[in-house]
Amino acid sequence: MVRRTRYLSQLAKLKDQRLIKVVTGVRRCGKSTLLQQFQDDLLASGVLPDALVSINFEDLANEPLLDYRKLYAHVMGLVVPGRMTYVFLDEVQSVPQFQKAVDSLFLREDIDVHITGSNARMLSGELATLLSGRYIEISMLPLSFAEYFGWIGGDRRDAWSAYFRNGGFPYAASLTDDGIRRDYLAGIYHTVLLKDIVARKRVGDVMLLESVVRFLFDNIGNIVSSKRIADSLNSHGRKTTSVTVESYIEALTDAFVIYRAGRYDVKGRQHLKSLEKYYLVDVGFRRLLLGERLGDVGHILENIVFLELLRRGYSISIGKMNDGEIDFIAESNGERTYYQVAASILDPATFEREIRPLKRINDHFPKIILSLDELPMGDAGIRQVNVLDFLLSE
Repeated sequence: MVRRTRYLSQLAKLKDQRLIKVVTGVRRCGKSTLLQQFQDDLLASGVLPDALVSINFEDLANEPLLDYRKLYAHVMGLVVPGRMTYVFLDEVQSVPQFQKAVDSLFLREDIDVHITGSNARMLSGELATLLSGRYIEISMLPLSFAEYFGWIGGDRRDAWSAYFRNGGFPYAASLTDDGIRRDYLAGIYHTVLLKDIVARKRVGDVMLLESVVRFLFDNIGNIVSSKRIADSLNSHGRKTTSVTVESYIEALTDAFVIYRAGRYDVKGRQHLKSLEKYYLVDVGFRRLLLGERLGDVGHILENIVFLELLRRGYSISIGKMNDGEIDFIAESNGERTYYQVAASILDPATFEREIRPLKRINDHFPKIILSLDELPMGDAGIRQVNVLDFLLSE
């Protein structure tokens, strides 16, 4: 079981703070395991076992607690007055109006509340209004390459090859049989599609939804719009509208299947309102749906780097620079780094294409080209960094 140290350190810093800790992320990315690991850490620090209350709403045994009133009464019946009780509610969005129980528990100074959920909508609407300023979100992703390599060890090139092909869903990464791994990933994908999207959004045309998914998966790293997707599907006989496509994209982002990256005009210093890019939560999903694509190394590499920047807490935009493009502008605490991502820049024409937009930027923030090349290259203070070195650094 991989220790998710990045997220555990966040929970440790927030221990006993008057905040509801909300861990969000796609199904099976490790949220339940994270809560269990944190509970183990609490026990190791001296917290008594009966000071921990843990309820997983995917467990049928907890079905009677799907009523928020019964949930609140159950938890309160386990609280020992005069000491802190740590409450963990896993996949809490399964409880209608769960926010009422969570808010009431939060009012108690002797209860430290942790909840998880697989849909971004749990943090919208009434919950956001009711708990405004009283919760902190910890966004969780599947295993990073550093976590994966630290777990399996061995030769880093072999580990990278497996990670690049199969992604980082924790349990899938432990499976050695390719067929079983594929079936497991298919199970996650269809559960997310049916439970978190079709059921919640009341989607009537599941085949149309899957067509939108395939289009997005096939165009990671490409600029797209809901109109372009609708036009493409219509041309292939799948009648739809850009409004419908946009609602499906919204549902996919809510379920943490895809992440949106907006565009930023570097020269004009403004965020653009159209033509975003989308990236997958895990590249294993792409291989599951589309199979092997030998010509897609650059796009998959770009997807992995995007997720890594997201893990590190950056706000990410796609840079527009005159007629050129900068793959990622990563910002945090007023600092900024520009990244280009390419499978290789050994070809002079590719090197020139990747470095040209970076040279045109008139500021002193770092500018880096990430590639699989081992030989260091660079120009005008712009560094080339091996992508594996980058992924394994902190």
